[in-house]
Amino acid sequence: MKPKFFPKESVLFVCLAGIFITNALLAEFIGVKIFSVEKSLGIPSNFLGIGSFDMTAGVLLWPFVFILTDIINEYFGKRGVFFLSCLTAILISYGFLAIGLSIKTTPASWWPSINQTKGIENMQTAYKVIFGQSNWIIVGSLVAFLVGQVLDILIFQSIKKRTGEKYVWFRATGSTLISQLIDSFIVLFLAFYVGAGWSFDLVLSIAWINYIYKLVLAILLTPLLYIAHGIIDNFLGKELSKKIKEEAILA
Repeated sequence: MKPKFFPKESVLFVCLAGIFITNALLAEFIGVKIFSVEKSLGIPSNFLGIGSFDMTAGVLLWPFVFILTDIINEYFGKRGVFFLSCLTAILISYGFLAIGLSIKTTPASWWPSINQTKGIENMQTAYKVIFGQSNWIIVGSLVAFLVGQVLDILIFQSIKKRTGEKYVWFRATGSTLISQLIDSFIVLFLAFYVGAGWSFDLVLSIAWINYIYKLVLAILLTPLLYIAHGIIDNFLGKELSKKIKEEAILA
């Protein structure tokens, strides 16, 4: 007797969920770093005359979360995306709690000074500064994530109901355009303006650059969205793919 395997749609959901959650978790934890786009790419600072391009490191991964959100929305509907978004928020909270607990543990006597030859005076302090994000950063990132996801879900499904299977690029880009406008500003203002006391102009500058980056990358990655659809449709088969897409609209 042949072993019973999981249905293809279940395998697809688990794979997409795993990639979605992994990218969202990593984006949250690396987002504490602010980096210079110009220096990272080796181009002159302020080369466009509109200020420095400084962004949070988390934006390197968020565009993939947007693409996955749209793909999951396409095949499993708003209930599927909402479930994964809530689960991800819970797991992110758990991650922050685990890190907070690890920070409070007493370090071994030799550990704080183990990397002094590398310029790190105190490993415990460095560990706490890097991983110990403030409560405002945690609250801001979670609120922004959930609000952005809900907006993305609703806008995506609204456009799809009017356009059907056509214009995948339009509903994907349109939902990202609006949802990430809100997301980009909520997280930075709560985390760095309210929580860290950064200047309003600095936070506003970083927020706009983050948003523009997300939008441009969402447009540039549109071909990847079509490639993913092709791979998934081929994996599921034409009939099953059509069936779960139709169910997704009603979900």
